[in-house]
Amino acid sequence: MSLLKTVARVALFALPLMLSAVAGAEPELKAAWVVLGVNGLAVARVVSADGNCPKILIDGKSYPMSLRARAETIALRPTASAPSDSKPSSFPFSTCEYPLPDKVTRASVGSHNLPVPKTSPQRIVVIGDSGCRMKQADDIWQDCADPNAWPFAQIARAAASFNPDLVVHVGDYHYRENPCLAGGCQGSPWGYGWDAWDADLFEPAAPLFAAAPWVVLRGNHETCARAGQGWFRFLDPRPYSAARSCDDPASDNAADYSEPYAVPIGPDAQIIVFDSANAGRSPLRESNVQDAALFAKYRAQFRRVAELAGKPGILSMFADHHPLLGLSPQDDNSVLGGNPALLSVLLADYGPAYYPPGIQVALHGHTHLFEAISFASDHPAVFLSGNAGDKLDSPLPDPLPADAAPAAGVVVERITQSNSFGFLLLDRLEEGWAFKAYRRDGSLMATCLLKQGKIACDRTGSIN
Repeated sequence: MSLLKTVARVALFALPLMLSAVAGAEPELKAAWVVLGVNGLAVARVVSADGNCPKILIDGKSYPMSLRARAETIALRPTASAPSDSKPSSFPFSTCEYPLPDKVTRASVGSHNLPVPKTSPQRIVVIGDSGCRMKQADDIWQDCADPNAWPFAQIARAAASFNPDLVVHVGDYHYRENPCLAGGCQGSPWGYGWDAWDADLFEPAAPLFAAAPWVVLRGNHETCARAGQGWFRFLDPRPYSAARSCDDPASDNAADYSEPYAVPIGPDAQIIVFDSANAGRSPLRESNVQDAALFAKYRAQFRRVAELAGKPGILSMFADHHPLLGLSPQDDNSVLGGNPALLSVLLADYGPAYYPPGIQVALHGHTHLFEAISFASDHPAVFLSGNAGDKLDSPLPDPLPADAAPAAGVVVERITQSNSFGFLLLDRLEEGWAFKAYRRDGSLMATCLLKQGKIACDRTGSIN
């Protein structure tokens, strides 16, 4: 064979490989999503099974994504569960990210199209408390394979069908803490590694991740002693670091608290995100030696909230996981009010108003109900959307006990509630916002209109 023919034959066989190298092989992605952080900065993230971070295509230009957290198995650390019911956290895939520029119109990684932020979202989905509970301490084992017992995938599909511009998750993504040895959850992934995170969040929420960018709040299930490692790898919008990874318990005092920030939702509104994940259940006393440091930390953070909410002409929605002025049903048919630790700090600076000036509405989860509360006293309207999948709470007594109040001096005027699975949808109107509660199948439960910090719902009382 002549030299010319040999070269031609080698080139013929090499051509497909050369073209593949030029085009780039399709990256193997386990998940892809976009989170919004401080000042609305959008960050594209993927979980990559390729070992290397892929390239992202933004408005026709290609850029290499950066490694956020490498694949690794992290040694067992103290957890909220007994050591015998815990294990090292395995993250076999890399998490990669890239900040999206302002006014981006298109972004994709391989064949995965990513949702890009809109400067003035018109429709916002709010969900919370979405994972499937497997917890030895509570002896609660949801049937994660039964969509009637754990309907988060159905809720994500229904919410995505409304074509939202933004998704707000008010915390508690991960609930599969202990091994399930019997019943419908038997064999489910558990622990705090990728497999449990994928089963509880990324796989069922895939349609909603594809529909819109997310604003993510941290719940008590994402503290360092629980699923904090996954929280920082996957969801926290700030840069990743060893000190804020929950890998080393020595750093928990810093990693369990994050500074508040605002996400603009148009020129006239914003969501102020507050990390209440590690808020306790007892009031904090500034004069108490054991409480003083945490009291000072939360006080500084609420003063930052006051600065953010002080912008003139801006409707501020305060969002954290624990309800400040919500109501929670108890087994004895009594009702508990808002989070005592946070309220004790707010009371010291803002008195019986509790909230800093400028807050007109609050978004929460933690209590596994839908609640819409309007007050006769001068307090912001409250919405709870903690009914996206985890075991539901019993409904509040209807009517409420005469002495039921979220906090001293707070007077409930109207409350609309449901302990049905579902989600909340915010629609921007010319005269304000409509807050619509939907069931798991996308059917409407109630509509509430927000005007000047007050809400009026088309139904009052229980709507199950």
